[in-house]
Amino acid sequence: SLSLYTHSLQGYIVVSTALLLPLSGYEILTKRRMEKVVPHYQQKPMVDVPHFFRCPISMELMQDPVTVSTGVTYERKNIERWLLTYKKTTCPATMQRLDTLDLTPNHPLRRFIASWSDLPSHTPSSSASPTPPPLSADLAPLLSAVESAPFKVASLRKLRSAVAVDDEAAAAELVTSGGVEVLSGVILQVLMDSSGIDFAAFDASEEALAVLYHLLPQLSGEASLQPLSTPEFIKSMTVVLQRGSAEAQLHAVTILQRVAGAGRDDWAQLLGDQEMEFFKSLLELLSDEASTKAGACALDVLVDVMGASKKSRLKAVELGAARLLVELLPESNSRHRCERMLLLLKMLCEFPEGRSAFAEHGMAVAAVSKKVLRVSDAATKLGVKVLWLVCSFHPTEKVLDEMMVFGAVKKLLALLHIDARSSTKERAMKVLKLHAGVWRQYPCFPCELKDCLRLMHDSR
Repeated sequence: SLSLYTHSLQGYIVVSTALLLPLSGYEILTKRRMEKVVPHYQQKPMVDVPHFFRCPISMELMQDPVTVSTGVTYERKNIERWLLTYKKTTCPATMQRLDTLDLTPNHPLRRFIASWSDLPSHTPSSSASPTPPPLSADLAPLLSAVESAPFKVASLRKLRSAVAVDDEAAAAELVTSGGVEVLSGVILQVLMDSSGIDFAAFDASEEALAVLYHLLPQLSGEASLQPLSTPEFIKSMTVVLQRGSAEAQLHAVTILQRVAGAGRDDWAQLLGDQEMEFFKSLLELLSDEASTKAGACALDVLVDVMGASKKSRLKAVELGAARLLVELLPESNSRHRCERMLLLLKMLCEFPEGRSAFAEHGMAVAAVSKKVLRVSDAATKLGVKVLWLVCSFHPTEKVLDEMMVFGAVKKLLALLHIDARSSTKERAMKVLKLHAGVWRQYPCFPCELKDCLRLMHDSR
């Protein structure tokens, strides 16, 4: 059964829901779930929401209702967190095992909720609600509530609404009022929840992250980014990347992109002993095809961090970064994305471990050679540098065979006909001279090119 009760507490209204269900498997959603303390001056007109319009998990009005295999309907973001973040395979309301994790949109219920919400008497923001005062009058109490009140989500959502409408004045005022420091303090709360089941703290952190995301255009200079450049804050971003919603992950990796792009050279100190988790989270985000924008940001963070810390490249190789980049590269049609991936591969192949990982992958040579002379001058330069590193310092029989079979040798020869003298052309010539004796023996090699390779081999 479900009980909803309210009582007065020193000038506040406490609204609490208690889900009276067996504790087996459901205790993380019980025991006074989703308590909220709302100051009188923030109260909105009470709206009697039909119980079947409420999500059984949060007891809030559903915006995107979806139905699981047991027939129970939930708010999408709540049930996705239950299933995907907390790895549950049961229905929260009935505790029955789900036959499938598929979520079916409940379009009829969504239309009913929309029709019900359109009625003036059911809209909290209708003319019955007082007109909000100017933003400047709201910022101080909202920031105070976020900093000191035990339940922060309502105030954070108001701040988010204020800065999400491209109001530069509001965002600037929030920054100058110490908002970045307050928000980063809220986000750090995710580090205190070692069990991973404190929904309220994590929700507050995600809302604070959303506000901070909208403040990024106002943050310029090293001083303004200082609260976001501590080991604790970077660790909290890693936790969000691991456990947060798709939106929170995008916000987190965008903030990391901004911090990494500031030219820091102390990433080894910032990451400390969390390097493996940090890179693992970024690589998982990069491989997520459903989040291309977040993946692009993750790519930029990896480039900046690995460019500043050679030690981090070894960690990335250990986590399989070379293999992942090789597998993603063929499907990368964006010029920028392709160039960044080749740059990362070049960084990894500057180390023996990276070259070994590259050479062991059966499609590595093919993936890189495909981008040479096809994407951009920058991509060609990076691709040739990768092939030069591997062929010069890790020229296994397998690698040399793949260079011939997948057309890399032919492309290196094509580069020799470029009139301009460049480092790319010189590297192509070095590789060809180094292994011309091997490649010209292949029966499939074009006859007209054998003489060219013979001359190169003889001129060594």
